[in-house]
Amino acid sequence: MNLDLQDLSGTFSVTDIVCAMALTFVLSTMIGYVYRFTHRNVSYSQSYVQTLVIVGMIVALIMLVVGSNLARAFSLVGALSVVRFRNAIKETRDVGFIFLVMGIGMAAGARFYTLAAIAGVGICLIIIVMHKFNWFHLDVQRQVVKVQVPAGEDHTGAISDVLIRYTSEFELVSTETIRGGALTEVFYTVRLKKGTEPGELVSALQERTFGQRVTVLTGYDQTDL
Repeated sequence: MNLDLQDLSGTFSVTDIVCAMALTFVLSTMIGYVYRFTHRNVSYSQSYVQTLVIVGMIVALIMLVVGSNLARAFSLVGALSVVRFRNAIKETRDVGFIFLVMGIGMAAGARFYTLAAIAGVGICLIIIVMHKFNWFHLDVQRQVVKVQVPAGEDHTGAISDVLIRYTSEFELVSTETIRGGALTEVFYTVRLKKGTEPGELVSALQERTFGQRVTVLTGYDQTDL
């Protein structure tokens, strides 16, 4: 029995299919575990990690189908161009992991097994090293200050006076009306002076805004009065 699939997908055998798909699965799974291990924020998604494995294997399959046939390659590009993804990527590094599994799938699907294995393991080791030693970390702690003031009055000067006193730097981010235009909500990013507590800033701002609500977000902590 001849197991060569030359009539449909170019010159590759069942062994090529098994090797490409199995290697892609192993490497994509490894990448998924590296992603989970190095993830720091609260936006972790199990579905996303499972998708990494699926995407890697699909790309390997596509590379097997395309082979060296240019006509088939252009046909697949046209077919895949109708696909639209509407899910927003939460973090920039997530895009990097998507490209990583795609690259691994392309290499394995093109039967560059050694390249896929070495590149996959090597890049994962680099990611782990960057995570462990916290490369490119910028130790600048900023807070978000949200101040509500009565609409129709300019409280910018009073708020700025307080921010100058309690912060080393600040920047106006946005201004919007809420509660049907009865209040104006102003957002600032600030950097508190050394030794200044968020509660002190909140109290000082409330004195200038007639007791309206003031919120200071510091990392995952929130001071709200």
